[in-house]
Amino acid sequence: QVQLVESGGGLVQPGGSLRLACAASGSIFAINAMGWYRQAPGKERELVATITSDRITHYADSVKGRFTISRDNAKNTVYLQMNSLKPEDTAVYYCNCNGRMRSYGYPTFDSWGQGTQVTVSS
Repeated sequence: QVQLVESGGGLVQPGGSLRLACAASGSIFAINAMGWYRQAPGKERELVATITSDRITHYADSVKGRFTISRDNAKNTVYLQMNSLKPEDTAVYYCNCNGRMRSYGYPTFDSWGQGTQVTVSS
């Protein structure tokens, strides 16, 4: 089993910054990609940013230029640096990771974290 543990969420004022971290653990053979998604109350979950094993990144237009995704392959950890936060960024942020497990047949996995609350408010 592959588990994801998120940290770094909290309450910040508009214009502030937060850094989210997500550490993957378990029987991991290889990670293909990791990413962050968010879901605000009453809205659909949306992609925020992703990063591949080759460190190719993709950002939602709404966060481009403000958020930066990175990863530490040695630690199986993905980060999301969030700057210039806006009230519209308020949501539960979920970490996602997919790859292959260190198990018989090297099966694929697609795991999600439990979510961490980010609230941007004055």
